[in-house]
Amino acid sequence: MDLMSYFKTKAAEQPKRIVFPEATDERILKAVDQIAKQNIAKPILIGEPEATLDLAKNLGIDITQIPIISPTQSPKFSQYIAAYCANRDNITDKIAEKLLKKPLLFGAMMVAQGDADGIVCGVAHATSSVIQAASLTIGFAPGVTNPSSLFIMVIPEFRGEKDKIIIFADCAVAIKPTTEQLAEIAVVTGRNAKRLLNIEPKIGMLSFSTKGSASHDDTDKVIRAAELARNMAPELSIDGELQADAALVPEVAKKKVKESTVAGQSNVLIFPDLNSGNIAYKLVQYLGRAKAFGPFLQGFAKPVSDLSRGASVEDIVGVAAVTVVQAK
Repeated sequence: MDLMSYFKTKAAEQPKRIVFPEATDERILKAVDQIAKQNIAKPILIGEPEATLDLAKNLGIDITQIPIISPTQSPKFSQYIAAYCANRDNITDKIAEKLLKKPLLFGAMMVAQGDADGIVCGVAHATSSVIQAASLTIGFAPGVTNPSSLFIMVIPEFRGEKDKIIIFADCAVAIKPTTEQLAEIAVVTGRNAKRLLNIEPKIGMLSFSTKGSASHDDTDKVIRAAELARNMAPELSIDGELQADAALVPEVAKKKVKESTVAGQSNVLIFPDLNSGNIAYKLVQYLGRAKAFGPFLQGFAKPVSDLSRGASVEDIVGVAAVTVVQAK
């Protein structure tokens, strides 16, 4: 079974309520039609019902069984305005009303208020807008102060193992994380690796140095982040600083690292900054012929998934399945 088939099967075991706030995009309508028919999720569209149904009809799609919610016509609109204004001294009802008229904010607020289990968006919004909407409404998981992302990399052939899965983070969001943020990324990514793929994460925190082979402020930062991450999540196997070969290759690890449950066995790689992470995943994808699934946002209190502006219908269906598995 390929990776997306795995997620679709897992999602169908216990479909969750997933909000799609970009109802006027044809790809979204085609995707939610498939999602509903395959029982991957219980989709909820945010938009004007009449216009959305007309568009679906023109596409030859019957979505009459899928809820379509207009923000201002929702019986929960006033409740959401009050909830958004709570603990915000500088936000008036009028400002909140203006914000929550926007489908993206309204959809995120549905998740925040427990009226949906996750949100999938991004075909008509920039990643920064998706992150801002989720930050203002859903907020972050306990102990997390910033969003990040992960890629699931499927390597076709790695040291005799076919379709080796390795998690890369962060390759899309956190440009230059602080020591504390790097530790958070390691912990959140490790927990997501376990939740999504049911694997025991072995988290290698990468650097150009292995266990003091070079001395620099950048390597010291990774060492401190690894120690902080272990304190934050003692149940996770985390080690660093490690060079990529020491993290992945047992023979190299034996030469460079005295004792480690991670070195030479890493299945989760944490990059020290966005430069290294983004470059690495693209090199592995195109030179190593790996499949790159993601980026999947992480760190929020509830699942938030950002789509590429060029996402296909099949991409949207796959991301929805991953979002359901996260919600479980």
